[in-house]
Amino acid sequence: MDAQVRSVLRRVIQRIPNKNIENLLKKWNCLSADQLCALDYTRPKWMIVEQVTSFCEENRLNLKHITNLEMIYHIENPDKGVWHACQLTEAQDDAVGVDLTQFKEQFKAHLHGVVRHISIKIKKHEDEAIWIRIAWGDNFSKPNHLKPTYVVHHLHTSYVFISNLMAKHKIFLCQALVIATKHGSIKDGHLSTRSLTAMRELLLRRYQQVTYPAMFTVTKHLFAGLFTDPCIGKEHSEHEEMRYQMSCEAFGHGPTPKLETAVYRLETRYRGNGNHTLSDREEFFRGVVRFSSSSLLDSLRHCVASGMAEGPVTPLLSAITQRGRNYFVITDKGPGVSSQASAQRA
Repeated sequence: MDAQVRSVLRRVIQRIPNKNIENLLKKWNCLSADQLCALDYTRPKWMIVEQVTSFCEENRLNLKHITNLEMIYHIENPDKGVWHACQLTEAQDDAVGVDLTQFKEQFKAHLHGVVRHISIKIKKHEDEAIWIRIAWGDNFSKPNHLKPTYVVHHLHTSYVFISNLMAKHKIFLCQALVIATKHGSIKDGHLSTRSLTAMRELLLRRYQQVTYPAMFTVTKHLFAGLFTDPCIGKEHSEHEEMRYQMSCEAFGHGPTPKLETAVYRLETRYRGNGNHTLSDREEFFRGVVRFSSSSLLDSLRHCVASGMAEGPVTPLLSAITQRGRNYFVITDKGPGVSSQASAQRA
């Protein structure tokens, strides 16, 4: 193995917790049973790396085998790195007929035609997701396997998820995706997160969405029973019911996608009447508002349901789930018109 192959192997093994290395190597299926038994997973990581590297050299494994191990690691750990969503638009009539073989052929043919040195590996996962690993080179340098781009796409859906893509390669990848999926164009989805799982749950509607859970009727009666005065109990339960209904309509019921941030970029004018210096300004006020939480949608839902935030839920927050994005630009549409969330990123 050359230096680059060893570096890729070391980086993959170093990322894996010791307790998970054995299962990953078994799925890789490139080491013998005796070699797997010889590994002591309680030893320091650097010693495990050296021993695995020695076994790989003994088995004469090449770059193809090592990049396959890296893909298995990323597929098993989809919530690593930063992912960005894109949306395919203008589907052609035969887009629904595209199968995996056609997609592979068209995708690889286009990229090999525009980039002289490039390495492309495509694998279909059990959940029907297509995982793509791209190591980019150019006319003068070989593919850099230490900084690959990862792409995930479910055939016959309009969403593509991308991680670690440099700006200079974006046009080539977008062209290849449009051609291979038989669409007219692709646009920014204005959604980014460290969790690919959360991104797919949100855009592919895999989380529990109900407008009004029947389970709340039980909570309603229990809450009403806390008060000796039935009128007071009824009034409080109605308010509680309304808040809970609004929270579920906006953010769903049950486990929500684990988004961590929502960003609002402000480009608005001052609208107060008491300060002419500010209200007469022609320039926009510019700023950024960021909401952060380990589970942002859960936090927002709790704020509404508990009464910490007044209802109804503002469209600027409910748009996170309804429009599937967490980046918004708020602009003034004109004098006297309230600010709205723009669909375009500046």
